[in-house]
Amino acid sequence: MAISMMRSALLRNSLRSASKPSAPTRRGFSSSANHDDAYEAAKWEKIAYLGAATCTILAIYNLSKGHPHYETPPEYPYLHIRNKEFPWGPNGLFEVKEDHH
Repeated sequence: MAISMMRSALLRNSLRSASKPSAPTRRGFSSSANHDDAYEAAKWEKIAYLGAATCTILAIYNLSKGHPHYETPPEYPYLHIRNKEFPWGPNGLFEVKEDHH
């Protein structure tokens, strides 16, 4: 009889503990141990906007400086060497030859 009383007491305790909602276990990751996820997302969003603004400002600055333009390109002896004619004629397909009349 003592065994049946112990068995019923164990059964009651297990049923009581099963009916109570247990607190969900919190998993702790090393990357988010001290920070909130929303805080991290907001931080990286600000960093992305700052980086995009910085790149835009640097691009505008570099493009506004300009670069030197030359009247005629320098003549290099290794440019436009033709060992045989093209199938469409002596000049290159997009090459513009000036007529000397």
